[in-house]
Amino acid sequence: MSRFLFAAVAALGVLVAGAAAAHEYKAGDLLIGHPWSRATVPGAKIGGGYFTVTNHGSTPDRLVSVSAPFADKAEMHETTIDDGVAKMRSIEGGLEIKPGETLEFAPGGRHVMFVGLKQPLRQGERVKGALTFEKAGAVDVEFAVEAAGATPKSAPDMSGMDHMDHAK
Repeated sequence: MSRFLFAAVAALGVLVAGAAAAHEYKAGDLLIGHPWSRATVPGAKIGGGYFTVTNHGSTPDRLVSVSAPFADKAEMHETTIDDGVAKMRSIEGGLEIKPGETLEFAPGGRHVMFVGLKQPLRQGERVKGALTFEKAGAVDVEFAVEAAGATPKSAPDMSGMDHMDHAK
């Protein structure tokens, strides 16, 4: 009986730890899933932000901006591969999220570039930011700071990519 109790307590601990790591926010029909960033070294001037937005409603909405008081500015960017060369561009005018659609910000694709970091992003901390939508309005979020090389399994690892050209 004690082995069963130990196994049950251990399994519960794993579930609670997983729930604590992932976090989400609701804004009307939008669900914002697990905003996160990678840890940076002291003195770094840029960082990246990642999350998902799922539209559970029947009308589209648009992510129009991201803000982060821990950086001078937060810009939405998109990375594309052209003839084997990674290119990054700023996303102007925001991004539409159609009904039933999930918009993903992940390493190697769409991401938020935090430019002019005012502090290092330290693993295990959470830093405050906000996502502003055309219809749902501003939503306060916290970006969970994960390990420096953290990469979701679904995204290509482009952690070696040079972002210094964005530190204008």
